[in-house]
Amino acid sequence: MIYVCEELQIVYPIIQGGMGNISNAQLTAAVSEAGGLGTIGCGTMSPDEVEKIIVETKKLTNKKFAINIAISISPYALDLINLAIKHNISVVSLSAGNPVPYIALLHEHGVKVIALVASVKHALKAEAAGADILVAEGFEAAGINSNLELTTFTLIPQIVRNVKVPVIAAGGIGDGKGLAAALMLGASGVQIGTRLIATKEAPFHDTYKQNLVAASDTATLLLGRSVGRLRRILKTPYAMKLNDLEKSGMTLEQYDEMTSEIQHVKGAIEGDMENGFINSGQIAGLIENIPTVKDLLEGMMKEAENRMNKSIGEFNKILKN
Repeated sequence: MIYVCEELQIVYPIIQGGMGNISNAQLTAAVSEAGGLGTIGCGTMSPDEVEKIIVETKKLTNKKFAINIAISISPYALDLINLAIKHNISVVSLSAGNPVPYIALLHEHGVKVIALVASVKHALKAEAAGADILVAEGFEAAGINSNLELTTFTLIPQIVRNVKVPVIAAGGIGDGKGLAAALMLGASGVQIGTRLIATKEAPFHDTYKQNLVAASDTATLLLGRSVGRLRRILKTPYAMKLNDLEKSGMTLEQYDEMTSEIQHVKGAIEGDMENGFINSGQIAGLIENIPTVKDLLEGMMKEAENRMNKSIGEFNKILKN
């Protein structure tokens, strides 16, 4: 945990997940200002669009922040790598594809590389290629998911056991208890996304936030098994329409068209739940309020400390009996 904070130059071992085309300077800066590592998700945005967000973020904070490139999703992967180098972005996270071709170039320019992985096999390959930190994500997570469908609780200890680089846990984490659990499993920190949507600084539609606050434990839906492209979203009218279409035999082309970043923006930014979707991890059932990012991160750290201290005390009592 200390190593990760030192390497990323952050106060708390908490990283913002990439949010595709709804990424923005306000939330990215707020996370970094609060002591975590804010992240700009590039999604399918052009380098010019991403550059505008980078410039705006730098106006809002002088703290470190990252950019996330979803390699197989973005048609501009190499251009975005060069954009990160141009703007002296100190951390780049690579997801949804093979990070190997880009790691050496980033290292040449002193950029730390975080690789998102979903299995021990992927983790070993990313480590061998030189990734500095791994984010191991279980399929509890929001948005695009691995077809392997491994849970965070089983994935983290197996990856930690097989690699030497620090591992960040992602998927199903949004409070201090989740942070404590991840640390106990051997992780060096956590990556969160859904929980950050429901914060005061996040410039998303209030309907999105209120849907998260009202969500139950079964409020999310996993789409795309039939076409081999998983995505976890919140149950909304549009989500249920997608679910019905998939059951009746949706093609991959239809699925891609109906789950594009256009529909993502319609749901998350415009609040149109009839024609757009909103990503959500299974952590949604634990969201009950809309705090500031600062209060959220500080609260997570305090709750994790209290939970671990209480568990140690209870465990010591058991040993004495």
